Amino acid sequence: MIRAAALMALILVVAAGATAQPRCAPTPRDAEGPFYKAGAPRREATGRGFLVSGVVRSAATCQPIPGARVEWWQANPQGVYDDAHRGAQQADASGGYGFETNFPPPYAGRPSHIHMKAFAPGHRTLTTQLYPTAGQSRATFDLVLVKE
Repeated sequence: MIRAAALMALILVVAAGATAQPRCAPTPRDAEGPFYKAGAPRREATGRGFLVSGVVRSAATCQPIPGARVEWWQANPQGVYDDAHRGAQQADASGGYGFETNFPPPYAGRPSHIHMKAFAPGHRTLTTQLYPTAGQSRATFDLVLVKE
């Protein structure tokens, strides 16, 4: 028979472990690649025909992070990285962001992808990639950041 004090200690250890886990799974990290340039210009679009939107959230609380900076860069329709396909936005009051671009082409053995980076005070910078599938015209891609 477990004594009350030992049972209470076990409950506290289990509860502490449960609260230490993030409520939202962090977005997986992915390669930055050689074409990242800091300071992308603020834009609503870097092309036409493919819509990307999402919410920037904290993994610890699952709450939106208003004002987080989201940057993206990708190859142009010819498979070449250029400044016209770099952009940035500040997440709105609900942590939301959204932009329009062209569907990223596959190139040099790489599948279609858009590089993304998210920055927010008190959180580790996230570098990841969105991999849309052929024929897709929109994607929802939440960016879930880990606290520092």
